[in-house]
Amino acid sequence: MSTFSLDDERREFAAWVREIGARRLRPLAEAGTPGAVNRPLIKEMGRLGLLSRLFPGSCDDLASGQAASTDLCLLRENLARECTEAETALALQGLGSYPVLQSGSDEQVRRWIPAVAAGDAVAAFALTEPEAGSDAAALELAAEPDGDGWRLSGEKVWISNAPEADFYTVFARTTAAAGARGVSAFVVPADRAGLSGEHLEMLSEHPIGRLTFDGVAVRRDELLGEPDRGFRVAMRTLDLFRPSVGAFAVGMAQAALDAAVEHAGSRQAFGGPLRDLQSVSHTLAEMAMRTEAARLLVHSAAAAYDAGEQRLAGRAAMAKLLATETAQYVVDAAVQIHGARALRKGSLLEHLYREVRAPRIYEGASEVQRTIIARELYR
Repeated sequence: MSTFSLDDERREFAAWVREIGARRLRPLAEAGTPGAVNRPLIKEMGRLGLLSRLFPGSCDDLASGQAASTDLCLLRENLARECTEAETALALQGLGSYPVLQSGSDEQVRRWIPAVAAGDAVAAFALTEPEAGSDAAALELAAEPDGDGWRLSGEKVWISNAPEADFYTVFARTTAAAGARGVSAFVVPADRAGLSGEHLEMLSEHPIGRLTFDGVAVRRDELLGEPDRGFRVAMRTLDLFRPSVGAFAVGMAQAALDAAVEHAGSRQAFGGPLRDLQSVSHTLAEMAMRTEAARLLVHSAAAAYDAGEQRLAGRAAMAKLLATETAQYVVDAAVQIHGARALRKGSLLEHLYREVRAPRIYEGASEVQRTIIARELYR
């Protein structure tokens, strides 16, 4: 596949994802409870084989390889066009489990990855803290030595799928005052004594919560990778998933653009269809151009990752930044073209208008992406 086109097989796969997203997954999403893990939806995604696409090993060895970035982007964009809840569920399963896949022991992988792929276990990525958001290296959750393991004390916040996940990949400080070099990563089952949580009321279809660690015991065999090297574990996962956040945004932008094109072609105003008004047609053209530009930059960053190119941080940051900012513009413009009907509760654009805001913040806010891009210019 070139950076700028899909072969026939991937075009057919993208169409299949959109078809099952609309026919099989959207009804389950609509039947779910906002702000709660939709386990029937996740289980159906496992049954359909969507979640196993995150782990492209053999049927007997799902952990034998990670997904290509281009395939993640294809999945996320096309799910987002039809069912953002399914897209988010897939992304969170990947984000929470990939530290285990990439850095865990064989035993850890065997325990968790097949369950995630089947939709039987819900994963969560627990990095952010009250005083450590964009500056993730400043985290303070303490991991104090305790026999052959550690005890975790502190809290995490704004954690997707918390407090309903079945396990968490948790990043804690094992060496004080060492910045990113003193962080370790652990896989922590949700039923561990001393671990509690609460839901936070957020503008979100999926749960987001706070986790409290009150001397939570973790064993040495629950360490992911090496002690004090947990920040690498986090960044390895985020580097893979960051371009696909852009793909999620492109999917939302395309859905909004499609709705705006259809509405402008059928809605009669001032003696003809809205599309005949230059202000509307030029807005549609701008929406289409920005969406395609974002898609191409996302594909380019993903292809570079898959090709093993060096210095990918700047390209991934550009892809996420342009795509998420573009999606915000396109959805807002689609709302403007539709008028008041777009903000009717339960409409597609009302849903997208709520969903499109968060990607400009999570996995690195837009301002952080600009900082990364600028820093790369001087390397």
